[in-house]
Amino acid sequence: MKKVLFLLVLTTCSFSVSAQQKHTINGKSYELKTAVEGHLNLLWNIVDKQFRYFVKTADGNVSELLNTKDLNNNYQEQYKIQLKELTKGANVNTNDLKFTLNDLTQFFKHYNSAIGHSAYLDEKPILKFRLGFYGGITNHPFVNNTNNTKVPFFGTELEVFSSNENSNHAGFFNIEHALDNDDFKYTSTQLALGYRYRFINKSSFNIYGNALLATYNFSKSTILLTSTTNEVVKNSTFKIPFAFGLGADIKISDGSFITLAYNELIALFVDNNGNFPIDFAVGYKFNL
Repeated sequence: MKKVLFLLVLTTCSFSVSAQQKHTINGKSYELKTAVEGHLNLLWNIVDKQFRYFVKTADGNVSELLNTKDLNNNYQEQYKIQLKELTKGANVNTNDLKFTLNDLTQFFKHYNSAIGHSAYLDEKPILKFRLGFYGGITNHPFVNNTNNTKVPFFGTELEVFSSNENSNHAGFFNIEHALDNDDFKYTSTQLALGYRYRFINKSSFNIYGNALLATYNFSKSTILLTSTTNEVVKNSTFKIPFAFGLGADIKISDGSFITLAYNELIALFVDNNGNFPIDFAVGYKFNL
């Protein structure tokens, strides 16, 4: 995962950075590279082993973007306020903006596109990632469960989505493990690929439909033969269930969310076990 993110950053930076030019800011001279040109220019360089970022406005004024620490060693994120003031009237959001060359580059390109700067009208979005952890209760809607027993499960998910704020589409890969209990001696570990469509997509929350496209399951069942003898059956199966569910992300801070999910409500290519489907989870996810 880190390698993928590094390659994305490296590709973006190598494509957008141009030659260095000398600029004087507050009486000091800096050799700065241009990452983005447009109505607002993003300038940067590494000064004293630290990344420094500057913004150049249409009238030629150059000022530094700041992210200093307070007495409690917490970042103050002044750059968000600076850019919010400079981009007034444009449909851009600084709330989730990170103080990195890649994020700032995409923000400046998006702003220049939003105000009609021709250099970025056809700018292609990049992929972004979110990592989540969750847990819940399931009755295994697509597994033979005579007594309709509910068991706990937990999992982790990697979500991939577009940096384009108007995009409602996402893909995800998750790993889930369901436990057993005395009434239902069945455990499973599932690897799954899926698609997500956000039909309500607000800045503070979103609601979406999930489609589970492909799964690979490792399961173990314990069958009671006599009072002293059990048989353990292990199995692995690949399925294309096209199982559908609903979910929601509720924003709790910049780049982090509480998630709610009700999955496996219905499937096109897998039979229901006859019980009303229960597969509810609560979790937490954050931007990478």
